[in-house]
Amino acid sequence: GGQPRNVQPFSDEDASIETMSHCSGFSDPASFTEDGPEVDEEATQEDLEYKLKGFIDLTLDKSAKTRQAALESLKSAFSSKILYEFVMERRMTLTDSIERCIKKGKSDEQCAAAGLACLLCVQMGSGIESEEIFKTLGPVLKKIVCDGTASIQARQACATCLGICCFIVTDDITELYSTMECLENIFTKAYQRDRDTNGVSSTHNTVLHVSALLAWTLLLTICPMNEVKKKIEMHLHKLPSLLSCDDLNMRIAAGETLALLFELARETDADFFYEDMELLTEKLRALATDGNKHRAKVDKRKQRSVFRDVLRAVEERDFPTEMVKFGPERMYIDCWVKKQTYETFKEILGSGMQYHLQSNDFLRNVFELGPPVMLDAATLKTMKISRFERHLYNSAAFKARTKARSKCRDKRADVGEFF
Repeated sequence: GGQPRNVQPFSDEDASIETMSHCSGFSDPASFTEDGPEVDEEATQEDLEYKLKGFIDLTLDKSAKTRQAALESLKSAFSSKILYEFVMERRMTLTDSIERCIKKGKSDEQCAAAGLACLLCVQMGSGIESEEIFKTLGPVLKKIVCDGTASIQARQACATCLGICCFIVTDDITELYSTMECLENIFTKAYQRDRDTNGVSSTHNTVLHVSALLAWTLLLTICPMNEVKKKIEMHLHKLPSLLSCDDLNMRIAAGETLALLFELARETDADFFYEDMELLTEKLRALATDGNKHRAKVDKRKQRSVFRDVLRAVEERDFPTEMVKFGPERMYIDCWVKKQTYETFKEILGSGMQYHLQSNDFLRNVFELGPPVMLDAATLKTMKISRFERHLYNSAAFKARTKARSKCRDKRADVGEFF
């Protein structure tokens, strides 16, 4: 805590928080590895930490716009760099700032604070210190999620934050079940959509229901098997009703959750049998081949792609393996549980996901990647492609694409003239 104060060391030009957040280079990890003269890493780190201290101070500013910009700048830094020691020393100060912004801020500031809370826990990983952070922020997040007078965007951000932070830090099974119950109370309201006479209201709340469902699904992946069985019995017959929702994101969230539930159910019981399998596969097949003209082409393409995979999972117990490259390493996503976890962290880390997969001990433990691969400067230099080589490669690829497309265009032109 403390009174709002000015940050003296910054010059007039740097005092603009927008200027600092855009010029710092936090948002692009690649900016630290571009070709150029060698820099003093220790001095660069000190400069970075000096700026971050200024942003932390500015989260106490009287101006809401300045507070929000400071939160966004901290988010950008935390997503693109590993700052464990810096964060560890200031975790309580950061927690107090986040709590104050969520409690007293307006919608955009609450969203930014909730996003920073996620990244704070990602930086800290699982441990006693992280549990202390969650004990402080958990009740505040739950209060906003359940507060009907708060903005939908703030409730949505807090629901996502609640799920991610609980996933990272909690070893207390009671707290895990309590958090899941809080999220269940939100998304199960979408089950009554068909019986809800006030369609406008339910549509308005859909984004909140989607976030709560996805956060709940993430937490389900770390539940004991006996609890997983209870949740499957409770929700597997109700979730298909959400496949008829007008909102594309809700249909996709429901479909992917169903695929994950079937995967978990078959892990617990190899002879798992679902009574309404025929009706469910008909629904999924219709969504995988949807050609309704009143829907946007992009939405139809995305929906068909997702539900082809969901149908394969439910009907054939199959999953299309994906490969993720980061640095010299490769990770294979070969199940719905892993896919759900990866997509969740990718959403909050953005372009910093690859960097964190390489260096963040917590994420590497989650995806069973082992300790970070240590590469010396000489090895990194041999792996790196110079700007000139990249330029030559891109030019050659561009020419090849142009030739291939020209041939296709010529064929179409000939056919047109013929007819």
